[in-house]
Amino acid sequence: MDVLKEKALKYHSMDGVPGKISVVPTKPCQTADDLSLAYTPGVAKPVLEIESNPEDAYKYTSKGNLVAVISNGTAILGLGDRGALASKPVMEGKGVLFKRFADIDVFDIELNEKDPEKVIQIVKAMEPTFGGVNLEDIKGPECFEIEQRLIEMCNIPIFHDDQHGTAIISTAGLMNAMEIVGKKLSDIKVVVNGAGAAGISCSKMFVAAGVAPQNLIMLDSKGVIYKGRQAGMTKEKEEFARETGMRTLAEAMEGADVLMGLSVADCVTPEMLLSMAKDPVVFAMSNPNPEIAYDLAVATRSDLIMATGRSDFPNQINNVLGFPFIFRGALDVRASRISEGMKMAAAKALASLAKEPVPEVVRKAYGGKDFTFGRNYIVPKPFDPRVIEYEAVAVAKAACEEGLALHPITDWEGYRQSLVERMAHYWN
Repeated sequence: MDVLKEKALKYHSMDGVPGKISVVPTKPCQTADDLSLAYTPGVAKPVLEIESNPEDAYKYTSKGNLVAVISNGTAILGLGDRGALASKPVMEGKGVLFKRFADIDVFDIELNEKDPEKVIQIVKAMEPTFGGVNLEDIKGPECFEIEQRLIEMCNIPIFHDDQHGTAIISTAGLMNAMEIVGKKLSDIKVVVNGAGAAGISCSKMFVAAGVAPQNLIMLDSKGVIYKGRQAGMTKEKEEFARETGMRTLAEAMEGADVLMGLSVADCVTPEMLLSMAKDPVVFAMSNPNPEIAYDLAVATRSDLIMATGRSDFPNQINNVLGFPFIFRGALDVRASRISEGMKMAAAKALASLAKEPVPEVVRKAYGGKDFTFGRNYIVPKPFDPRVIEYEAVAVAKAACEEGLALHPITDWEGYRQSLVERMAHYWN
């Protein structure tokens, strides 16, 4: 019997209510007078106000706290192209996480369309509805063009979480891991196994954090991406093509300080792990089974720092540590986009929080387990209520400093406190 399948299907259909999200009115509609205000004739008044001043949409509608989670189902989790309809449980799930961790409302939108140009035009046409757009589970390389074009075309934040979420959280983990083992980012050799959306974005962010470009070796399903290679190349991969005689993962991992795995289960052997440098760091992100089994990896190298995408092992690289709080900060200052500086601010905020003493509420959420900054705790836990204070504030500040905020904040302590109060009922 597949216990997980049984539990998951029951969860998604329990109490006779299919799915995970619903729409709840925020204003009363109990009387005839309420109805006349909620709809005709009263609703005409904000319509006319918004027509004369479009900014009033943020005053009279939910636009400012509403994010679209949009997918065409071409790269669902680790399941591949399962179609737009099959992606709906995942998109609803993102809505749950947005609301639970950052009090952001979501409409999930599943597009039965694979043509990148049409996807771009559809999303652009929906811009008036939303304060931001979270693109999700759209396969590469199309996802790069879709996101970039929409960023250029729209005046609201556009964010493809598959590209940037893992990159932001793993960059925080990388910075802390290097601090723990006493290595400089500029000196380390990094191997990135996987050249999809997440692999490209992780590599770019690692370089932005301080990794020397020439010290980063990327591989795809055909092996090392090297100068002059013809097979399977894209313009995104070309940026990471290196002058090297290495062709295999085994060759690339020899002497490496870091392995970033965004590929397939069990592709890393104990011998490969043993060939890495002293105090190696392995991010094994393949889900549900990592590139090398956690128990096997830690048994092979006692000096290993290992992170996975799973919640049952230490150092989970979980995207929920990123997107809710990044959008919270961006929405609260009305950022026109999410910049590289805002992403790095998020990573640094997470890295900083991991060094702080962990409160009792976090220990309770994880069965009484204690967490202390070190090899088995390099990024915060999602159920740490302080994440929104650290990350949303850092993102909002970065937007203000870069001139991307249409409504900049000046009272940062007041903003921080407002976030605590906003989320209080979720934690009590």
